[in-house]
Amino acid sequence: MNETITPQDALKLWQRVVETSLHGLPHDLSQRQMAVLLSVYFLPPPHTLRSLSTRLRISKPAICRAVDALSRWDLVRRKKDEQDRRNVFLNRTIAGSVFLRDFGDIIVGELRQPAAEAHISNQAKAAG
Repeated sequence: MNETITPQDALKLWQRVVETSLHGLPHDLSQRQMAVLLSVYFLPPPHTLRSLSTRLRISKPAICRAVDALSRWDLVRRKKDEQDRRNVFLNRTIAGSVFLRDFGDIIVGELRQPAAEAHISNQAKAAG
C-alpha cells in the first residue's frame, strides 16, 4: 500500500469498521476483550491469565472479566493446567476463529469502499 493515510482517514476507517461490526457480528466486544481475543489468536501459546495481564498491562481481575465474557460467547476456552492447578490456559475455539475471520472481512470490506479509496487516492495525489 503506497498511499499515505492521515490520522483522520484512519479514524474514519475505524469508525466505519466499528459501526459495521455492531450490526454485522453477533457480539459487541470492548477494546479490552478484543485485545485479549487477538492475543490468544495471534501470539504464540501458551496463554495464561497472568501472561496476558503482563503483556497487555491490565490487572489480572480485568483480564478475568474479559475472559469471562469471551468464554460465555465461546470465543475462547479456559483449561486448567494439569501440572499446576493454579494456572488457567486460554485456548482458541472454532467460534472465536469464525468471529475474527468475520471481523477481518469487515475491515477489508471497509478498506475497499469506493469512498475510502477515492479519498485516500486524492490525498496521495495532493501529497505527490
